[in-house]
Amino acid sequence: MTAISFQTVSKSYASPRGPKGTQFLALDGVQLDIEEGEFFGLLGPNGAGKTTMISILAGLTRATSGRVTVMGSDVQADYAAARRKLGIVPQELVFDPFFNVREALRFQSGYFGIRNNDAWIDELLQSLGLADKAGANMRQLSGGMKRRMLVAQALVHKPPVIVLDEPTAGVDVELRQTLWQFIAKLNKHGNTVLLTTHYLEEAEALCGRIAMLKIGKIVALDRTSELLKSASGNVLRFKTNGALPAALAANARVTGSVVQLPANDALAIEKILATVREAGLVVEDVEMRKADLEDVFIDIMNRSGKRVEGVTA
Repeated sequence: MTAISFQTVSKSYASPRGPKGTQFLALDGVQLDIEEGEFFGLLGPNGAGKTTMISILAGLTRATSGRVTVMGSDVQADYAAARRKLGIVPQELVFDPFFNVREALRFQSGYFGIRNNDAWIDELLQSLGLADKAGANMRQLSGGMKRRMLVAQALVHKPPVIVLDEPTAGVDVELRQTLWQFIAKLNKHGNTVLLTTHYLEEAEALCGRIAMLKIGKIVALDRTSELLKSASGNVLRFKTNGALPAALAANARVTGSVVQLPANDALAIEKILATVREAGLVVEDVEMRKADLEDVFIDIMNRSGKRVEGVTA
């Protein structure tokens, strides 16, 4: 069964710029089916349309055209049924300051007509490292604990479909490990997971299939393993002390003093290092690595008008 289906979905807004009546197209004919039990990644730069897709999926925003369903229930025509099947962990830290952790989860259960849910609440608290905070007021929780609480609230009604919108943004390593262990366990037991993240190493490790979104359109859609196969060989990584020559800078991934460039053979490596040294720069900590999902992502985002896995960019 299809867990989530976007059927030729478009969304336009009145543009704040330009003449009156000008429309901004946030989503442009998105067609996407996520099957039951998948761990699916939705990637894209800021402004690509990911949040708009999730808002439409949650019933918070109405699509201009097209249809979205969750486990067969239309998110507009059958909102209550679709919402019961969906658990969404939002980016924002939203909480009720008047209740403690356990009370907040009981109230959240009540929104879905669920009573006597304490056994599952206890399991959530234990699995997410919140057991010792059950009696704490929501205002007393740290940012990381509030993030864990958002996950617990999204799962308290046992939804078959889980949407994680940047769930590990700004959180510590311990929370990431705790969260992914628990979500992987739920996925193994049959829950469908849709993940958006800017941590591409997480998507590479967790997601069986990935869609990449750019300016409201899906520009890549394939199994993670197939996307990685399309990566261009090896990557040369080194540190340097200044700006790269223009000939190299165009293809480089630069983070502070760390430079990464595609290099498929020894001759390419020699040419890159020689060019850097001729520019008077010092090269340190040289190493080679296999291309990863971030390399694939950057390559696809930089393409224009090319066909990727049957989808036109």
